Amino acid sequence: MKTVILAGGLGTRISEESHLKPKPMITIGDQPILWHIMKYYSSFGFNDFIICCGYKGHIIKEYFADYYLYRSDVTFDFSDENRMTVHSNIAEPWRVTLVDTGLNTQTGARVKRVQKYLGEETFMLTYGDGVSNVDLNELLKQHKESGKTVTLTGIQPGGRFGVLDLEGQTVTGFREKAKEDGGWINGGFMVMEHGVFEYLSVDERCVMEQEPMEKMAHDSRLGIYKHDGFWQCMDTQRDRSQLEAVWNKGSAPWAPWLRGEAE
Repeated sequence: MKTVILAGGLGTRISEESHLKPKPMITIGDQPILWHIMKYYSSFGFNDFIICCGYKGHIIKEYFADYYLYRSDVTFDFSDENRMTVHSNIAEPWRVTLVDTGLNTQTGARVKRVQKYLGEETFMLTYGDGVSNVDLNELLKQHKESGKTVTLTGIQPGGRFGVLDLEGQTVTGFREKAKEDGGWINGGFMVMEHGVFEYLSVDERCVMEQEPMEKMAHDSRLGIYKHDGFWQCMDTQRDRSQLEAVWNKGSAPWAPWLRGEAE
């Protein structure tokens, strides 16, 4: 199953670093948050990624082009025809497709623009700026059982996000960026069927979290998997500092591979 990661936004609220690199390439520890997200999906066996690039997308492409080299011990012998010897390497079981989906393209249009890489199959979708310990297997199981077109992961962080109106496991209303009232919000980590493309447009103004999800909610095609565990996005430098502090303690909830846990 493929996993689509939205990694093309400008990241204006963390502009201290995003003026130099795309937001998903801002690091936690010594690796981009994009790497942390991919490692998490990989721990569940999801290793086929499609990354929607936009702002400074060439930096993401260069990172993966040089990934093998950066993660290996090598010797460069310039006296022997510039021979390079790899002594040890850290390989990932990943297949990564990087797609330029436009500089100013909104989320719905980015997803629509990678449709040709997804075929008719169910796929995962998440944002390139948030980590969680959501159980992806349970998320997928509920999605399949529900018959919904899209199932999103709902969380309750409080604060600065839009809210969802619910009836059981069905989303009946989607009020993105409304005043927070303690309700459930879209935490990303979504599962989607091919039918989602009926609601999306290649027009760069298509915001997935607005009219498309509002229509899906109206059509009872939008489900929610409620997650009450760890979830944190990286909107600001303060968010990054908090994630960095958790990571440096060696017990990051989104990093089961550090603890040798099998998902």
